[in-house]
Amino acid sequence: MLKTALNEDISSIGSGRPLTDSAGSSRMAIYSQDGLGLGHLRRNIQICKEFLKQTPEGKSQVLLIADSPVAPFFQLPEGVDHIKLPSIRKVSAGEWQPRLRISTPEVRQLRSTLLHDAFVSYRPDLVLVDHMPGGAQGELMPALEGLKKARPDCAIVLGLRDILDAQEVIMRVWDVEGAYQALRQYYDRVLIYGVQEIFDTARVYELPVPPRGIHYCGYVVNQDLVKPGRTALQGSGVGAALGGCPRRKSVFVSAGGGADGHALMQTYLRAIRLLGARADFTTLMALGVNSPADESRELILDAAGLPVQMVPYVTDSLHQIAGADLVVCMAGYNTLSEVLSLGKKALIVPRPGPSAEQTMRARLFAERGLIDMIEPESFSPFVLAERLLQDLERDDLPAQDETIDMHGAERAAARLLELIYGRAVVAKG
Repeated sequence: MLKTALNEDISSIGSGRPLTDSAGSSRMAIYSQDGLGLGHLRRNIQICKEFLKQTPEGKSQVLLIADSPVAPFFQLPEGVDHIKLPSIRKVSAGEWQPRLRISTPEVRQLRSTLLHDAFVSYRPDLVLVDHMPGGAQGELMPALEGLKKARPDCAIVLGLRDILDAQEVIMRVWDVEGAYQALRQYYDRVLIYGVQEIFDTARVYELPVPPRGIHYCGYVVNQDLVKPGRTALQGSGVGAALGGCPRRKSVFVSAGGGADGHALMQTYLRAIRLLGARADFTTLMALGVNSPADESRELILDAAGLPVQMVPYVTDSLHQIAGADLVVCMAGYNTLSEVLSLGKKALIVPRPGPSAEQTMRARLFAERGLIDMIEPESFSPFVLAERLLQDLERDDLPAQDETIDMHGAERAAARLLELIYGRAVVAKG
């Protein structure tokens, strides 16, 4: 079974019990950079929920600074508001393309100014920077410098998913953009949303250790309970849409945010056509909220006559995953974490770029017997068709792995509150 116990020595701060009123009111700001999808935004909102849950009611607030094209998309908890930065899209390591029709230096300056003014005006007790110590192309540096002058006692924390990219890529880009220097100069603590025994993030990327240490928190995942009494796919209307066959096996196909999911979706539909009568299972395909309109229209036409229901997106992917006999998806951090937390069979097709992150993650989990995967260079309708039939019949996935820990949001929130709470106690003493 997957590990479910909180086994780290955070004492009462990490137990999920609210802090006492002596903690006072606290303000947190989060920098959440999503150059392609929704993954960072999803993860940060889960941490927001736990941060608020572990503090006295009404005693905390969070300002989320995001740049996803559809931010905030997910419903924000009470006590959380957001600022939307002009969006930029990652095209390769260290290279970004603005959504606005202005030059990259112009949009960088605009974003940097907005970040600086937001941090200095909001005056947070704590800032959680997601993924990039200096922000995209170093845009966060002026804001961190300004904040340190305006609020010297503000704690600054870096939050990292387990796998960022190939080691040599991250070390080169972080060196060029000054990320390592920013980490040494501004940061009090690093939180890693993963398990050290599976991937030693700090060692691989040679992270400098800040004054309050580096802490592995476990995987951040939506811990909401799946509604009982029906399968998610039945509840979505798939059975009725496909002739009322609720006992047929079902596949849920997800492309995450959908900005780069077209190849997966198109290949899946071609695989179903190849299978013909052998495709005696139903499929729900969630194209993703960022799926380009022209590509979505093409996929809808391609799906004509197939035992497939297609939706633009689902608001509750957890329930769809729980109700499926097999999940087919890319290797994004959040989707894969949800799959593992629910103990579902999954066939993973990592995206080939713009980073090596997904392929690295998929290989690690496949080696542990937690998922099945198709390497990007081997991905084709024929290979996918045969693997679908095989995986629907397998009963050895996922393997039991006691090292998998899905309490990352709780531990991350506790580690953040530890900084605020400890400082408040010292100040009153």
